[in-house]
Amino acid sequence: MPSLNPAESPARQPDLAEREPAVRVEDVRKSFGDVHALQGISFTVEKASVLGILGPNGAGKTTTVKILSTLLRPDSGTAVVAGHDVREDPAGVRRSIMMTGQYAALDENLSGRENLELFGRLMGLGKSAARKRADTLLEEFDLVSAGKRAVRNYSGGMRRRVDIACGLVVRPEVVFLDEPTTGLDPRSRQGVWDLVSVLKDQGITVLLTTQYLEEADVLSDNIIVIDKGTVIAEGTAEELKEKTGGSYCEVVPLDPKQVLTAAYALGDLVPANVTAELDGADRLSFPAPHGATTLSEALRRLDSAGVALADIALRRPSLDDVFLSLTGHTGGHS
Repeated sequence: MPSLNPAESPARQPDLAEREPAVRVEDVRKSFGDVHALQGISFTVEKASVLGILGPNGAGKTTTVKILSTLLRPDSGTAVVAGHDVREDPAGVRRSIMMTGQYAALDENLSGRENLELFGRLMGLGKSAARKRADTLLEEFDLVSAGKRAVRNYSGGMRRRVDIACGLVVRPEVVFLDEPTTGLDPRSRQGVWDLVSVLKDQGITVLLTTQYLEEADVLSDNIIVIDKGTVIAEGTAEELKEKTGGSYCEVVPLDPKQVLTAAYALGDLVPANVTAELDGADRLSFPAPHGATTLSEALRRLDSAGVALADIALRRPSLDDVFLSLTGHTGGHS
């Protein structure tokens, strides 16, 4: 029987496995005694996408990640990762994921190459296969020249790259990155950002918890905000920004020590919860519901109070503004 012309062939319908999201969480709950860490968390993560997970301290981010990586067992609800239920098939989940925390889990006495080969052998690769995989990863992660040096001599950014590379010795379907750029300098942080993009391009799904809101803004296809054990907002960075609405006025005193003085001079223009979190800040942002009129009034009040300014401007909402409006905390507390 002759084959059909491709143009005449019926469109292939994706099978169930292809339609299934990489991660599916439905009404997951977890308590520790009287503390209700999760109170019905629900969300999905599409394959080959990056989900940013934000929330203040104690919101439930870490508990969520630990449940999805089988480090904790949920009290109730459903959580499926790469097609495996975390309660019914935890071994299947662990075979399908990679998880890295804030600190690189490497043997500092071994070289980068030796760490990669060690992880390969631990994951069941033969000696030759582990060596070839190490070569490939050193090339992909721009670590060929450093591969022979002991990890203890690596910079923070290089350690993070080797740590992530070790988790990719056997290709995972889902990667959990728990605040992967904490403590890194801006250049090293950019390097990790590039790695996240590489993972996505390779079809790997990434769940990213971060305390840097600009990181979530740049990297995430979708973002969930968790507070008090529930998802209080979900959407793209732009969709979340639209929920805040309106412009914001940013004030930067010439003398950073005058931030609180500026806040008091601005009076009712600055919400009380913003003033309460200004300790150590060098600038303040507050809603400008009337745009240029709010800016003019702010200038008048600051001038009357004798507060010299390095800068003052109107700007559109940032993800930090969204976070503040949703949780009552600034991004630095996430």
